[in-house]
Amino acid sequence: MSAQQIFVNLPVADLKRSIAFFTRLGFSFDEKFTDESATCMIVGSNIFVMLLARERFQSFTPKPVCDAAQCTEVLICLSRDSRAAVDALVREAVAAGGSTYNDPQDHGFMYGHGFQDPDGHIWELVHMQAA
Repeated sequence: MSAQQIFVNLPVADLKRSIAFFTRLGFSFDEKFTDESATCMIVGSNIFVMLLARERFQSFTPKPVCDAAQCTEVLICLSRDSRAAVDALVREAVAAGGSTYNDPQDHGFMYGHGFQDPDGHIWELVHMQAA
């Protein structure tokens, strides 16, 4: 069985701040799935990130919600078309209020760097050379 779509759900402390941050990075949102406690960020044709106010996120799980500024539960990795695109998005994320968590990594066939969003979630960005 293969997935038709992927929805990543992330808790955020301030939904409006998160929308402003990701809008500045070039992402758009599906207004049909947006209200005062949630929004659906469009990453690709079948890839979405539900940004949920912490209280709303908590309603979906019986477990405590971790503070991504203190703990890492997930690493989100997105591919980019070039090394320059990786670096450009990291620069824009930092300018928009995010931060870096590591130095760029050059493995020859793969180049990566990343950022933390204002809630501390880690977004890795990679460019992989064609085989």
